[in-house]
Amino acid sequence: MNEVIDVQALNKSFGELQVLKDIHFNVKEGEVVVIIGASGSGKSTLLRCLNFLEMKDSGEISLHGKRVDERKDKLNEIRQNIGMVFQQFNLFPHKTVLENVMEAPLQVRKMEKDKAAHKARELLNKVGLSDKEDVFPNRLSGGQKQRVAIARALAMNPLIMLFDEPTSALDPELIGEVLQTMKDLAKEGMTMVAVTHEMRFAREAADRVVYMHDGRIVEEGTPEEIFEHPQNDRTKQFLQSIYV
Repeated sequence: MNEVIDVQALNKSFGELQVLKDIHFNVKEGEVVVIIGASGSGKSTLLRCLNFLEMKDSGEISLHGKRVDERKDKLNEIRQNIGMVFQQFNLFPHKTVLENVMEAPLQVRKMEKDKAAHKARELLNKVGLSDKEDVFPNRLSGGQKQRVAIARALAMNPLIMLFDEPTSALDPELIGEVLQTMKDLAKEGMTMVAVTHEMRFAREAADRVVYMHDGRIVEEGTPEEIFEHPQNDRTKQFLQSIYV
């Protein structure tokens, strides 16, 4: 399988605090990688560096074998190929669900309106929200808003989808519908990197689980290797703490 993302010796600090420390990380085409770890371990910062929302201090990030130079390359064009779903939904409150999903293809890809609407309706059907296309976001539940956000990210035909704790702002009873949408995408072969505290999703959907602690990747492996046979003491302590 081809590598979609390859990260070498990535470092990132905010002031005196070094948040990422010599990160080596890759994602292959069609792979689902789930990043786990305690709050403050650097997971979300790593994800934001992959989408160039944060600029690394040192190291290399390559997409499909091409090293990205943040000073020379057009980052907005690169970001068009990387779908990102955040904790907060960031939907346009004055636009309907359909208009929210159509917005980026219309404005960025310059897609014809009829084609953009057709594509948006296909995606709303995919995330189970066909009946909500004319509804405004304030009439949706949190889980529905997040599924619209996923459809919106997919509308740009990304090469990879990044999920930054997409269920952390949701009420417990709404988490399942978002995770199911993500599982469906995984089954379809979408390349995905997800930062999440939902260990069941990591067990069921991930090809590979990465455990981070204190800005470093401490251990990685299949879900079975990480959850059933962790090798590193830090990993063992973390898993014991969440399963107590």
